[in-house]
Amino acid sequence: MLKVENLTKVYPNGTQALKNVSFEVKDGEFLAVIGLSGSGKSTLLRCINRLIEPTSGKIFWNDQDVTAASSADIRNVRRQIGMVFQQFNLVKRSTVFTNVMSGRLGYTNTLSSSLHLFSAEDRQRALSSLEQVGLADKAHVRADSLSGGQQQRVGIARALMQDPKLILADEPVASLDPVLAHSILKYLEQLNKERGITVLCSLHFLDLVHRYATSAIALKDGEIVFQGLPKQIDDAQFKAIYGQEAERVSVV
Repeated sequence: MLKVENLTKVYPNGTQALKNVSFEVKDGEFLAVIGLSGSGKSTLLRCINRLIEPTSGKIFWNDQDVTAASSADIRNVRRQIGMVFQQFNLVKRSTVFTNVMSGRLGYTNTLSSSLHLFSAEDRQRALSSLEQVGLADKAHVRADSLSGGQQQRVGIARALMQDPKLILADEPVASLDPVLAHSILKYLEQLNKERGITVLCSLHFLDLVHRYATSAIALKDGEIVFQGLPKQIDDAQFKAIYGQEAERVSVV
């Protein structure tokens, strides 16, 4: 379903964020992307839907070369790929409902979206998405009145509005208290198992990888240094990925 071949990204300042990264993701997988901060995790996820333009390499999505897609084609690709951000990326002064509806912008014309003219079907879809993440009662409150965990759940509901085949979650629990990490990942796990949505999720905590992921890749200095099953990441492999001085931290 998703195939990445020799993906490389060099930023204008000369930083090489990704170096010949190659891997495949099958339908229905929950792939964890791990590594230290600055290892290239966010760059990788954002290259997949071309929020960041790769320097070289290929990305194939359902046999379509995303890296060669036109503006119109990439719009169609992005309709099928939901994005969940570390910092939530909500319009804080807007209502929860309006933020969730923004996930439908790829399916509406510019005039309708600017005037917030959405169909009754889409409005019902938004309420259903909020219900799925346990926030139906918060639809008409301002986004900035919610806790961090609630705001991230709004971000998941917004991604659901795209009816995605793939969700890219860019460190979705990094801005939350550790005790909330499981609650957010359980929602992603539910979407993965019950709706068959493929998930690529960058994470820091290895116990979360063991608990939720079906497969994993590890990046170090922009290169893949591990591909395999989460259970294969033992203490020795952990040190190889994070460094000899690294200590494992548990999220209860």
